[in-house]
Amino acid sequence: MKKLIVPVLSAVAIATASCGGGTPHNAKDAVAVKADTAAVTKEIAADTDNVLSDAEKRDGWQLLFNGRSKDGWHGYKGKTTDTWVVDYGLLHCLGSATDKSDKRADLTSDSSYENFELNADWKLAPKGNSGIMYLVSEEFEAPYLSGPEYQIIDDKNFPEKLEDWQKTGANYAMNPPLVAASNPIGEWNHTKIIVNKGHVEHWLNGQKTAEYTMGSAEWKKNKETGKWKDAKGYGMTKKGKIALQDHGSEIWFKNVKLKELK
Repeated sequence: MKKLIVPVLSAVAIATASCGGGTPHNAKDAVAVKADTAAVTKEIAADTDNVLSDAEKRDGWQLLFNGRSKDGWHGYKGKTTDTWVVDYGLLHCLGSATDKSDKRADLTSDSSYENFELNADWKLAPKGNSGIMYLVSEEFEAPYLSGPEYQIIDDKNFPEKLEDWQKTGANYAMNPPLVAASNPIGEWNHTKIIVNKGHVEHWLNGQKTAEYTMGSAEWKKNKETGKWKDAKGYGMTKKGKIALQDHGSEIWFKNVKLKELK
């Protein structure tokens, strides 16, 4: 992983970069202060990030984030995507303590997918909250009203009490994670989501965290008795879009790639 050394301007500047408030488009990622040199070490994408190997190309993988731009993505229902920037090869959602998701945009793929495997690496800021939604339809007010969500959250330090179905790797508000598999905040995590003819698996750092079948008796019970009981469109889209959630928290993505399944 490449590193960039940036001079430290002031303690205030460091604090601002760390929490995401007023963060510029070259925001600090994984800020760390060296006491002996008073320098900030910033992580950037490696040459091997955001590219497909020859084997992946032969196997049908497609890159959803090219490491240079937001090409292939748009704001849900046409909202602005100013809070999403590309920094040093990383797709970066700028955090804010006050501007929450009702004023921001979930970054949504231009293309729709039916049966697929989605891979992504992500890193979340402390106390953060985000997610990856799939099978999303833009006919509703928000993507979570149609698309299931792979939950991403700071399980240990989130400022509110979390139910099990709110924890990282869960099928949000439907299936609690089978195991706690997230790396400590500040480290990268690898997510895999498989959707194949209604059968869905969530994976985190090589461990399966959720498995369910859409439309099954168990799935219907969870929907009818839980948060989505009044969301008639939830889980009904057979072919839909991918949406990266902007919940007002700072998060970074890289190596977002997808393979369509036959």
